[in-house]
Amino acid sequence: MKRSTLLHLRFPFSLFLLPVFLFAVAVCQAPMNVNFLMVFVILHFLVYPASNGFNSYFDKDEDSIGGLKKPPKVTQELYLVVTIMDLVALGLSFFLSVPFGFMILIYIGVSRAYSHPMIRIKKYPVLGWLITGVFQGYFTLLLVVVALTGTDPFSLPMSYHLAGSISTLLLFGSYPMTQVYQHEEDQKRGDQTISLKLGILGTFHFTGLLFTTATAGFLWYFLTFQSVSLVYIYLACSGPVLLFFGWWYLQVRKDQSNANFDNTMRLNGISSLAFITFFLVWWLGY
Repeated sequence: MKRSTLLHLRFPFSLFLLPVFLFAVAVCQAPMNVNFLMVFVILHFLVYPASNGFNSYFDKDEDSIGGLKKPPKVTQELYLVVTIMDLVALGLSFFLSVPFGFMILIYIGVSRAYSHPMIRIKKYPVLGWLITGVFQGYFTLLLVVVALTGTDPFSLPMSYHLAGSISTLLLFGSYPMTQVYQHEEDQKRGDQTISLKLGILGTFHFTGLLFTTATAGFLWYFLTFQSVSLVYIYLACSGPVLLFFGWWYLQVRKDQSNANFDNTMRLNGISSLAFITFFLVWWLGY
């Protein structure tokens, strides 16, 4: 495998979606068994990296992209590798359970439609934002629960749907921030992203509003379905995210060039670590 292919799979960047997996694990209090490990591998070492590579293959970015500051040129090998990875993911998923397999098939199909030039959901600002938030949040949380509990996806309790909706709220807020430094590159390709429509400061305001809404949703969920102690743990874990976001916002107000790749990756890293910590404490502690 060429070095460029491996880089474009962006395995470390896939771990930014680990909090959704852990949220599902905490909600259903799943044990760490073979199914747990298989779902983790399927998502974070096959589906997500293949999605990253597929997106890179058709975008052919020259400037920084998520998890890759200086992307190398893509080759035909990348397309072959991501196709094989998706096929392996589907085989393992259907082996685990038929409902899970069909849900992974839907996820891969939507992921490809997001980037493929024949459809390219990505070029539609609101639709791209909605599709990404729903499928990386709500849909992913439910498919993990289905795989780990063996429950039919159409008979899941309402609490799971509410948890999935909250995770989508978080994705609705965080997704525009991943685009805030890519305005020039997106304009060159003709992709009208939600962040481009909002503008740099508008993206910060929009994300702040949605993160506040998601936090209110989390607190209500904990008080209704879980324990009040989770409220305090959540607030403690999310504190560093708020501090960095506030500091970064002030820097961008002084100079919009601070809305760059490095600060975006710092926010992604801090928020991912904070939520990974929280969901692990919830899962292991309860």
